[in-house]
Amino acid sequence: MSADRETNHDMTNGDITQLLAGAADEVEIGIAPYQAVIQGGRRRKARRWAVAAATALVLAGSSATIAVAGLPGGDGTVAPAATQSATPETDLFTPARTTLATGTENGKEWRVYIDVWAAPRTEVQAAGQFEAMGEYGDVPTGVTEASQLIGRTSYVVSFSYGDKRRGVFEDEFTKGEAMRGTDLQSAAIPFADRDGAPERLVIGMVGHDAQQVGCTWKNGTTTKADRVPAPSDVNSDDPAIRPAEGSPVDWFVCRAPEGTVFKEVGVTLVKTPA
Repeated sequence: MSADRETNHDMTNGDITQLLAGAADEVEIGIAPYQAVIQGGRRRKARRWAVAAATALVLAGSSATIAVAGLPGGDGTVAPAATQSATPETDLFTPARTTLATGTENGKEWRVYIDVWAAPRTEVQAAGQFEAMGEYGDVPTGVTEASQLIGRTSYVVSFSYGDKRRGVFEDEFTKGEAMRGTDLQSAAIPFADRDGAPERLVIGMVGHDAQQVGCTWKNGTTTKADRVPAPSDVNSDDPAIRPAEGSPVDWFVCRAPEGTVFKEVGVTLVKTPA
């Protein structure tokens, strides 16, 4: 483009045609390879968008109207394209991770967290998610083929202690799933991954109207987990009921005092309907 054109910001039909043709030459036409689909999902990019991007660049860089020859029923001009706000794309290849509790036991750090995977809609998306789950160590038990993930919002609750990690819950959230009132599901687990180790950690899920959970231990004491707003600090000194990104239910973690183990757990306070 000449210096005069750069100064006046004017472009002829020939200039536009050459720019678009050049952009088109750089684009791969056809179905993207499988690996490119996976990587493209993670980076939020796709090379096939290059033509549209080049067109938008040309329109944005030209004058208020662009002369167009041969448009049937037109007056030879077209107004600049209206801009549209892009809708955020759901990330299918990275889980929404929320830390539910953390602390130190016998000099080792421990953490409980949940990964929620958005539901893929196509076989290609499911294949990409299946591979990504494998990299995270999040493939739910019973899922042996990528196609089983289509339409499924999967979640995995994990417990890490020192340099070891093990799954606690792994399932899917079904559409319309809800827990109400005193509904509760929980698991009591030991810190050490060995038979006979004392079960001193309770991890569970409750509905949005549960305001307090009581974890009772065999020495007769009770640890209470109260609901906290999101976001809030996560630590082992203040057991809490907290929401998790992408989860239709809320979560709690209780730790037993030294020298005792789990006995029972239940919702002890429910929000009164307005």
